[in-house]
Amino acid sequence: MSARTKARKRAIDILFQADVRGTAITEVLAVEAERALLEPDRRASWEYASEIVEGVNEQLSVIDEKIAGTAEGWTLDRMPNYDRAALRVATWEILFNSEVPSAVAINEVLNLVNDYSTADSGRFVNGVLGRIAELNEL
Repeated sequence: MSARTKARKRAIDILFQADVRGTAITEVLAVEAERALLEPDRRASWEYASEIVEGVNEQLSVIDEKIAGTAEGWTLDRMPNYDRAALRVATWEILFNSEVPSAVAINEVLNLVNDYSTADSGRFVNGVLGRIAELNEL
C-alpha cells in the first residue's frame, strides 16, 4: 500500500472517529498527531493524512453541500459513517487538491469503501463522486 493510500485511509479513520464520537475533527486530529510523533515510520502517510483532514475541516460546509447536492435521495445523516468520511476525503481531493487527478481520488476511496463498508457502498460512492468530478470539470 502506497504512502498516499495509507494517508487516505488514516484521514477517513480520523473523520470517521470524529463523526461516530461526536467529537470535533480538530480534537481527533490532535490525538493522532501525538500518536504520529511516536511512530516515525508512519511519517510519510501522516503528513498527507493531516493535510487532507485539515483541508476537509476547513472546507467542510462546501464539501458537504457538494455531496448532499449530488447524492440523490440521500441526506448526509442517512449515509453510513464510513461512506460519509470517504466521500469527504475524495471530494476534498477533487475540489481542492489539483495534484491528484479526480479518477485517482475516486479509485483510491472506492478501494477502501469496498474493503471497509457495506456491499452497496461502492456503487453509491462511485456515483456521487463521479457527479462531483463531472461538475467540477465544467
